[in-house]
Amino acid sequence: MAGEITVTEYFNETHQQVRQTVRKFISSHVLPHIQDWEEAGEFPRELYRLAGDAGLLGIGFPENLGGTGEGDVFLKVAVSEELMRSTSGGLVASLGSLDIGLPPVAKWARPEVRDQIVPPVLRGEKIAALAITEPGGGSDVASLRTRAVRDGDHYVVNGSKTFITSGHRADHYTVAVRTGGEGHGGISLLLIDRDTPGFSTGGKLKKMGWWASDTAELFFEDCRVPADRLIGAENAGFIAIMSNFLQERLMLTIMAYMTAQIALEESLQYSQQRQAFGRSIDRFQVNRHKLVDMATQIDVAREYAYRCAALMQAGKNPIKEVAMAKNFAVQVCESVTREAVQLHGGMGYMRESVVERLYRDAKILSIGGGTDEIMKELIAKQMKL
Repeated sequence: MAGEITVTEYFNETHQQVRQTVRKFISSHVLPHIQDWEEAGEFPRELYRLAGDAGLLGIGFPENLGGTGEGDVFLKVAVSEELMRSTSGGLVASLGSLDIGLPPVAKWARPEVRDQIVPPVLRGEKIAALAITEPGGGSDVASLRTRAVRDGDHYVVNGSKTFITSGHRADHYTVAVRTGGEGHGGISLLLIDRDTPGFSTGGKLKKMGWWASDTAELFFEDCRVPADRLIGAENAGFIAIMSNFLQERLMLTIMAYMTAQIALEESLQYSQQRQAFGRSIDRFQVNRHKLVDMATQIDVAREYAYRCAALMQAGKNPIKEVAMAKNFAVQVCESVTREAVQLHGGMGYMRESVVERLYRDAKILSIGGGTDEIMKELIAKQMKL
């Protein structure tokens, strides 16, 4: 298969074995149903448990909490690449919401809270989500308004969140709240359970893409949250949020180049089968060159992402490089999926076509985890501009 990822200096035999496990999981449990799940706007909750049983949810989490252990970045890369073969960014985002919601709990929650919450999520018995974005706030995390006021042994929380992945189904939410003054120095993280009195969700948000993803608004009205659910120190939440962004942005980079990779594979197959003017359309030079350009862009995006992962594996903090990788991979993703739809012609515009879904799903990647513009500001700052 064109573009097939093989053993390189980045991946060892263990990584490849895990890759095959994930690919089998996707082919058995996801691909036969994904079109129906996309149209339904959700997938069965049971899939979390199946993924937990297969060991897919614990990648990168501490072994004592039920994970595979920390530090092997390329194991996470391999798993993430294969999950994207579901052809649904929305499914991957919702199934993987624990990867953004749970790390602060695993690292900084009180031991008794951590040990109660993390293992069931890694087993797929519970769902974790991250709640930062607010109406009107977008990427400006430091200006969030949801407030938590200390009242004895509790915090009283009031405010709202929006665009929250796994927002309707999550059992536990890692919520960014304001406990201090204005700016990033007054932000804390609280772990809030869905059965907390005063907590509610709005209607399902209808999106341009990521249809299979559960996305919600959250509302907090005098929610009394036990003070021991504070994650880390009070007013130190912004640092915890930022520390998780590097991993999240690498994962979005992977989603981008894998979305493009699948679009390329679909286009290669279709162009070899589709006949026009007495020959397959891949026999036309303009189409061959288009496919070559698509493959070239994807390979460059993927290899640079691997370089970023290698830096992270070495204990570096490649803020600039990951931001560059995300922006470049997203540009490639939008370009390749657009060309894939064009190569498919009318069929590319049909909902039954994989490339139609990939094209719609591509757009959110330039917004989630920090917009293209925010990434450029981060890069400029690292360049001391």
